[in-house]
Amino acid sequence: MFTGIIEELGVVTALTKSGDNLNISIKANFTSQLKIDQSVAHNGVCLTVVDIAQGEYTVTAIAETLSKTNLGELKKGDVVNLERGMQLGARLDGHIVQGHVDQTALCTAVAEKNGSWEFTFEYDPGLQNITIEKGSITVNGVSLTVVNSGKNNFSVAIIPYTFEHTTFKMIKKGTRVNLEFDVIGKYVKRLTQLNP
Repeated sequence: MFTGIIEELGVVTALTKSGDNLNISIKANFTSQLKIDQSVAHNGVCLTVVDIAQGEYTVTAIAETLSKTNLGELKKGDVVNLERGMQLGARLDGHIVQGHVDQTALCTAVAEKNGSWEFTFEYDPGLQNITIEKGSITVNGVSLTVVNSGKNNFSVAIIPYTFEHTTFKMIKKGTRVNLEFDVIGKYVKRLTQLNP
């Protein structure tokens, strides 16, 4: 379980295929505090630490994860948003994030707003995921509030701190991002489908 509050940016140091799996090695400041089997979110994707060596750690993404996220597009030197699992009893500063990406979206616009930025994303409505204005959404692991909500698109406002301390400063029109929709909203939607 995560909060969507990014701890730091990690750098991809190696990508190794193993069958259909992809082993991803990351250099991060908190590597020395990690242990094998620990969960870390990478651009919002929960992955298990499988190796730690020489100040770097490695996680494995299976074929299903690669098909549903943007992790398969990573290259050596790329920067990723990182968050370790939530600590029980700590403040929940973002919202409840599972680290299970629902689908990806494309950035369709980036507008500078005199001290902030508005990013607009478009996603395939075929999976029937929804956003609501002022609701929560996770974009590449970042907990955000929806500003505008459409049938297959939404926008979020990014403050300077978030812009500088996450991968949002690298997102431009055409960038593919990972989305995790609000888990409470998903349960409510499912219940209404079962009990119309």
